[in-house]
Amino acid sequence: MLDGLEPHWLWLIAGLALAVAEMVVPGVFLIWFAAAALVVGLLSAVLPIPVAAQVVLFVVLSLVSVLASRRFLRRYPIQSADPLLNQRGAQLVGRQVVVTQAIEGGSGRVRCGDSEWLAQRSR
Repeated sequence: MLDGLEPHWLWLIAGLALAVAEMVVPGVFLIWFAAAALVVGLLSAVLPIPVAAQVVLFVVLSLVSVLASRRFLRRYPIQSADPLLNQRGAQLVGRQVVVTQAIEGGSGRVRCGDSEWLAQRSR
């Protein structure tokens, strides 16, 4: 299927596939490999670079971009709009609730927002 394609087309296709994969499985990781593949594809389209040199260039660009991004993200971390988004229990700490079933024998029920929760006496 890919027989007869020039190597630069393979790099460009690989770069686009990696970029799409980054959108499907986000993690700010595959995008750097996608960028390296696209750069190699563009350079090999313009310059007569041997395939072995293209692979070495891809590896070098991938390593440089991943290490540079890790350094950048360590220095300027991404701040979440809601740091407790996936921590339901932590979101409830310090909130006032309405007791819906008296706490007797160590447990009862409380309403917080539009949900009702089991409440137990802390030890």
